[in-house]
Amino acid sequence: MKTEVKYLPILIGATLALGIVIGGCLNSFGGDHFLVENSSKTKINKLIDFIDNEYVDNVNTDSIVNITVDNILSQLDPHSVYISPSEQTLVAENMKGDFVGIGVNFYMYKDSVAIIRPIENGPSAKAGLKAGDRILYADKTKLFGRKLPSDSLFSKLKGEQGSVVELTIYRKSIDKKIKIKIERGVIPLKSVDAAILLNGTTGYIKINRFAETTFEEFKKGLAKLKKEGATELVIDLRDNGGGYMEEAIDIADELLKDKQLIVFTKNKKGRIQKTYATKKGDFETGKVFVLQNENSASASEILAGAIQDNDRGTIVGRRSFGKGLVQREMDFADGSAVRLTVARYYTPTGRSIQRPYSKGNDEYFKESESRFENGELYEKDSIKVADSLKFKTPKGKIVYGGGGIVPDIFVPLEVEHGNENTVYLMKSGIVGNFVFEQLDKSRMAFKGLSFDEFKGKMDKTDLYFIAFQKYLLKSGLDIDLLKSKAIVKRYLAAEFARQLYGESSYYEIILKEDAMVKAVLK
Repeated sequence: MKTEVKYLPILIGATLALGIVIGGCLNSFGGDHFLVENSSKTKINKLIDFIDNEYVDNVNTDSIVNITVDNILSQLDPHSVYISPSEQTLVAENMKGDFVGIGVNFYMYKDSVAIIRPIENGPSAKAGLKAGDRILYADKTKLFGRKLPSDSLFSKLKGEQGSVVELTIYRKSIDKKIKIKIERGVIPLKSVDAAILLNGTTGYIKINRFAETTFEEFKKGLAKLKKEGATELVIDLRDNGGGYMEEAIDIADELLKDKQLIVFTKNKKGRIQKTYATKKGDFETGKVFVLQNENSASASEILAGAIQDNDRGTIVGRRSFGKGLVQREMDFADGSAVRLTVARYYTPTGRSIQRPYSKGNDEYFKESESRFENGELYEKDSIKVADSLKFKTPKGKIVYGGGGIVPDIFVPLEVEHGNENTVYLMKSGIVGNFVFEQLDKSRMAFKGLSFDEFKGKMDKTDLYFIAFQKYLLKSGLDIDLLKSKAIVKRYLAAEFARQLYGESSYYEIILKEDAMVKAVLK
């Protein structure tokens, strides 16, 4: 059931491969409506005018205003924030779920724009661009041999839908420069990374954020999995920092029965707004599992909380982030925006999962680090929950509020205490860069290999593991990978698969030995 206004419960810092920051565009209010005349606000406006007109030196008053806004918001809560005009453009685009461009994943390799992989069925793929191609010119603009910021590169490759750009390409495989004209088109920014079968009856859907298109993508993936024989469903929300509340609500509606409570919000005036499931659900009976970790937040927690509190499924993993505040985004005339907390949300049993923030923003965000130190990422018994925040589900299961969703089945980190950096390293962009450079040297070594042959090849060799260790040392990262060799090899093989075969192949490899998936399949 959709509410009238788009709300953004959270946005934790996260990026896509092309460096686009995750964000959200909600209901907009012009800057003139935001400032109401009273003595305090008039004082701030007059001070800026005094500085503009009378101060001895020239001062960029815009930057002063931005600092003032940031300082004001820092006195509120950790999730009320100011977004600059440049950030807001990227934020709005990413949460919209698409943009107009040529459709390539690229990497600045040395001094040139190197194509990692054209997006399937996108303009570049249709025009014949290939992985490993270098883009030398966009029309007459030189793109190599100079340090261009990402936003400049994007502006050369993006444009109006239907507009044409002529690219001059260097193709290493034939050692030739070629010119290709590409008509720009709408490129999806997918929020559902994969919808695949884990076995004959268990479907798996990975959601990386809740954007405007997430529910639509989820529905499409669910229909595909049901057609392939899925009678059970795993929804992977690990590292999903949130996004639009409505998208999470609509997904919950697909899984819950008519009139079951999904979530309710309460503002400072005590006004409560409840959202219930409708009759339209397409997966109301099969088993459901939700995978989460310490970086699953907000909209992810709304979905997990609705499943847990209605006894609809099983939450697997580690305690989620703990963010139960709802933001509304209000726009200023200069293209900037403020994301302001306007309500708290509560799970169906009535629990708030918001972590305390009374000690300030720094301490609030440091709490995530303390989970490594106190052992809760390795032992469920180390999770601290308050008995005063105990709630019961309809079937009598005890659940807790006050700081994230505690899983029904606990799964620790896959590495030993002290080696956590290895897992986070293997999820970082450095792995993709390394794999691209390896393929650029020896792409022909993989030519013609079926996916099964590829997996066999990667299982048998330590060549890339050894090369990656050397690559890290050369990059100034002295990390001992031997203790986590199996995990490192799995992530390397998965990234090779992504660049050679596509996103689903990445997940086919990465999930085979995944501890949470194994817990589900038991």
